[in-house]
Amino acid sequence: MTKIPLSMPDITDSEIALVTSVLRTPVLSLGPKLKEFESAVERFVGVKYAVALNSATSALHLIIRALGIGRDDEVITTPFSFISSSNCILFEGAKPVFTDICRDTLNIDPDNIEDKINKKTKAILAVDVFGHPAEWGRIKRIAKKYNLYLIEDSAEALGSEYKGKKCGTFADAAVFSFYPNKQITTGEGGVIVTDSEKIACACRSMSNQGRKIENNKWLNHVRMGYNYRMSDINAALGTAQLKRVKEIFKKRRHAADMYNRRLRGVLGVRVPYVAPDVKLSWFIYAVRLSDKYSKKDRHSIISIMNKKGIECRNYFQPIHTQPLYKNIFGYKRGDFPVCESISDRTIALPFYNNLREKDVEYVVTNLQKALKCA
Repeated sequence: MTKIPLSMPDITDSEIALVTSVLRTPVLSLGPKLKEFESAVERFVGVKYAVALNSATSALHLIIRALGIGRDDEVITTPFSFISSSNCILFEGAKPVFTDICRDTLNIDPDNIEDKINKKTKAILAVDVFGHPAEWGRIKRIAKKYNLYLIEDSAEALGSEYKGKKCGTFADAAVFSFYPNKQITTGEGGVIVTDSEKIACACRSMSNQGRKIENNKWLNHVRMGYNYRMSDINAALGTAQLKRVKEIFKKRRHAADMYNRRLRGVLGVRVPYVAPDVKLSWFIYAVRLSDKYSKKDRHSIISIMNKKGIECRNYFQPIHTQPLYKNIFGYKRGDFPVCESISDRTIALPFYNNLREKDVEYVVTNLQKALKCA
């Protein structure tokens, strides 16, 4: 039977060679490859500082901590995201305050933000969902008006652009993820990008057990810290991937174009929306079922596809409906209806760099059959 995975990293001989070269040295962590990767990220994004870490979750946590956000503070954010974008707020005892999302971009709706602001509000944390940039112009104006910090979760948006500017450049600090399903991968990993020397230095210190980095003293700890470091092995993989980034983006655009051509006009599904002022680097390919389909129908469609060897899944379950958040805050279904409606009908189809045309044809053909059966 045909087997088509949901995602697959694109690893070539150049990645293997660079990783192997690190393994032949005595320096596997805190070495030259880490600095090389960070410098490459700075140049690509167009920021002054990059701090590479073991995950984007760690990156978000350190930004929250570096900005002094803590107990009794509130951070306005989206319920339609991977759970770490809200968990990082909980790590420091602050409260994530959700607001509903835009029907088209699936990002936080700027029209809903100001109603959530009060004296406890310290920051806005917006997410570039599925790699599509949020409305950063409007969000930045709101943050400035109320003197709030702005945090950009661009975990899924490396290379995406909003009005000609790259994601990762709109906020006080931003993060990217390098998990294997992202545009480029380090195996596991993430990075903080910022133009603030103060934020970068604090985050670099906290990522390495709170050590004082200015004089490079090894056992001199000046603040609370963590072991959030990225190894040189992971950094070498990321460096090789970043050197191929134009090729990678081209492959992902081609895969998305193949889906777009075959799905346009298919009754019952909507292809991913891309705003006119956006350049998308394509993280996943998530279609949305029409309103005539229920959450139960979506589950049935996914099950039918899985039986045909096609790995696909729902993306995302709203954070406010997760058991943890229901237990802590008492959220219930109906609190954020746009988010819930979209979540009930979203399906991520197989998507990766080297997806073949015949595989796309197989996916679309079986999706059409599943739609008729649901």
